[in-house]
Amino acid sequence: MRQKARHLEPEAQVDETLNRYRESIDNIDAALVFMLAERFKVTQAVGEYKATHDLPPADPGREERQITRLRQLALDAKLDPDFTEKFLRFIIDEVIRHHEQLREG
Repeated sequence: MRQKARHLEPEAQVDETLNRYRESIDNIDAALVFMLAERFKVTQAVGEYKATHDLPPADPGREERQITRLRQLALDAKLDPDFTEKFLRFIIDEVIRHHEQLREG
C-alpha cells in the first residue's frame, strides 16, 4: 500500500492517510460503543441486585475510589485525567439514574 501511495499525487496521499486514520477512529468508536453496552448490561444487573436487596442506588465511596484509580490510569496513558473524570462521572450518573428507576419499580 505504501508503494501505491508513492505514485499518488500529494493530495491523494494526504487523503489516503487521512482515510486510514479515520478508519481506525471508526473502529475505536465502534469498540467504545460495544464496551459501553457491555458495561451497562453489568450495571443493570447490579441495579437489579441492589433493588432486590434494598441497597442504595449509589455508593459514593466506591465511586471516589474508581475515579482516583481511573485518574491514575489516565495519567499513565497520557490522557487528561480531568477529561477522564468527567467522562466517568457522566457514566456513573447515568448508572445511578438507572438504579434509582429500578428501585422505584
